[in-house]
Amino acid sequence: MTGPPFDATPLLHLATRRRIARLLAMNPVTTQEILLLRLVRRAARTRFGMAHGFGRIGSVAEFQARVPLRRYEQFWEEWWREPYPVLRNITWPGRLPYFALSSGTTSGRTKYIPVTREMVRANRGAAVDALGWYLHANPRSRVFGGLSFMLGGSTALERLAPGVRQGDLSGIAAVEVPGFLAAWSFPPRRLALLADWDRKLAALAEAAPAGRIRVLTGTPSWLLVLLERLAARHGHPPLPALELLVHGGVAWAPYRDRLLPYLPAGCATREVYPASEGFVAIADRGEGEGLRLNLDRGCFFEFVPLAELEAPNPRRHWAASIETGIEYAVVVSSCAGLWAYVLGDTVRFLDRSPPRLLVTGRTSYSLSAFGEHLTGEEIDAALLEAAASQRIAVAEYTVGPAFHGTRGLHRWLLEPAGALPDDATRLTPRLVAALDAALTRRNDDYAAHRQAGQLGAPEMVLLRQGSFAAWMREQGKLGGQHKVPRVIADPDRFAAAEAVLEALNRAAG
Repeated sequence: MTGPPFDATPLLHLATRRRIARLLAMNPVTTQEILLLRLVRRAARTRFGMAHGFGRIGSVAEFQARVPLRRYEQFWEEWWREPYPVLRNITWPGRLPYFALSSGTTSGRTKYIPVTREMVRANRGAAVDALGWYLHANPRSRVFGGLSFMLGGSTALERLAPGVRQGDLSGIAAVEVPGFLAAWSFPPRRLALLADWDRKLAALAEAAPAGRIRVLTGTPSWLLVLLERLAARHGHPPLPALELLVHGGVAWAPYRDRLLPYLPAGCATREVYPASEGFVAIADRGEGEGLRLNLDRGCFFEFVPLAELEAPNPRRHWAASIETGIEYAVVVSSCAGLWAYVLGDTVRFLDRSPPRLLVTGRTSYSLSAFGEHLTGEEIDAALLEAAASQRIAVAEYTVGPAFHGTRGLHRWLLEPAGALPDDATRLTPRLVAALDAALTRRNDDYAAHRQAGQLGAPEMVLLRQGSFAAWMREQGKLGGQHKVPRVIADPDRFAAAEAVLEALNRAAG
């Protein structure tokens, strides 16, 4: 594969310089309110808009009074399931052209997320903003002097009805990208279409023009696998011209120290927060400084304190009323016809103007089977601390509730990076003790339940390398946007997953 016809970085500079200036001057409250009212006006004559009195909404408060919070399951049953796959003037005007297949990480079920062409354009604009912020901080960059490598799922889309297709979100984006950008993109269509993930990774590692790739984008867990294969083929660093690694989809911390050795000196990393439902936020500063909320890219955002999410009338904050340091559930209304939709993610704000956040987990990525109220952020941090104390690198893990008699406990299934340690039998109790102590320090409810004896000491099983990949493959969820569920809160689902994983682990031995 030849390189691009010319270095397009100067053109990208021109395209983003004015945009970044506008973002820096943007008023978050005004921008979000104007966007919401514009969305409401567009959808006023849809079935959803007429049922909720969109024609009489003139403020954020009126919208919140008329439109209750809904989760995906409620939207599907009440509005989408019966007319699927042809949704015409249901929750957004016109015929819906696409459905993005979400992995259903926490529920175990595939979700069919509506995607409009307006949302595709909004997502594309947000991606350009991410590059714009990088160029703003690195004006001498030549990031478009080579190829951009997007590691995504298959770009093949299934035709459901005339004018209606579904598939991976990256496939939808590929269909809508202007053809001239193909000269700056990798992989080519014949490789991007591959659905078999193992075959696709092997083909990408073989075909990648390693010396011409300047940008690499994907989910950290799969980027690591790709870079390992590229390193085996090309040596270190496997992508010597790489200038920027863009990551999102799962927490960065568990993969950071394992990914960085594969990056050439000077390569920057930037986090983004995309979802099938919309592009939420992007890094405008360095690592750990939070992600800037996308205020004018097709989504109006609300934030419900996580502790109130199940309450009959939870407080619904937005750009005008958010506070720093509080765990919020993200709620989105969008140009894809989602209205007060509970996204399933949790965030915590570092700044209010502009709103800058950290992604802390999932609303269902929490563990409170016995009243311990562990958040995803606490679970990740405690495990990483405990693993580091025992000099273990975590590759993948999942945790869920189990019972010994009438007493509950947490069962952890952990796959270390590389081969199992020789002293795994002696190591596991030390690792469990360190994990128990780390959780006790971080969470008062966990500490109280452990002290009172209501919650037993955690248990852990160390799995051989590749066990989780084999499990995801067996479910047909290997690669792309699919992610290992960190928490399986339902005891029966967790027990079933544990049985399969332990069987795969024994087979690997």
